[in-house]
Amino acid sequence: MSQVNLWGSAEHALWYLAKADGIPHRTEGEAVLLEEVPKTVRRILDVGTGDGRLLGLLKCDRPNVECVAIDFSPTMLEKARIRFADDKNVTVIEHNFDEPLPDLGKFDAIVSSFAIHHVKDDRKFDLYTEIFELLEPGGIFGNLEHVASPTKALHEKFREALGISDSPDDPSNKLLDVETQLRWFREIGFTDVDCYWKWRELALLVGVKPTASPSD
Repeated sequence: MSQVNLWGSAEHALWYLAKADGIPHRTEGEAVLLEEVPKTVRRILDVGTGDGRLLGLLKCDRPNVECVAIDFSPTMLEKARIRFADDKNVTVIEHNFDEPLPDLGKFDAIVSSFAIHHVKDDRKFDLYTEIFELLEPGGIFGNLEHVASPTKALHEKFREALGISDSPDDPSNKLLDVETQLRWFREIGFTDVDCYWKWRELALLVGVKPTASPSD
């Protein structure tokens, strides 16, 4: 069966942007992520930048940080390029996450916001592994993500809270539970792995790349 991902559609991207600010508790999760990314980082990678919302928040307290923003939606990329048009420290790149991440150098922090759940589970694991490799030792990965509910009833409560209970589930979503993803982080080699914040199907998953390998 072919993978469904509607994010290449301008209509779908614009529909999301219209409701993004109204997602309950979203700003709480973003605030926790902002707290965890050190103000001293030199390079940040935003995986699935969308219109650049999260990166823009990060740059409020880190105005001179070098940033790379990647996405595959033409509509989102256009919005991000407009947002950062006057910022020479931000590079916006088109990339489909179904393919391995390009060689972008090393980063002190890698972030993602409601993007990785659009790829299949085996690709999620590979993508997390690639992110680990792109991090500098001591670098942090913060994934503010849409995750699977433990039960169907809880999934329906989440949909009700968003006011979408009468709409079908987005076929682009490939949701995965928190526990599995945290286990994957640990298997890949991240330390200080935890769910730092959660509200229903919104969760902030964080891991840090060790400063030294176990053999050192």
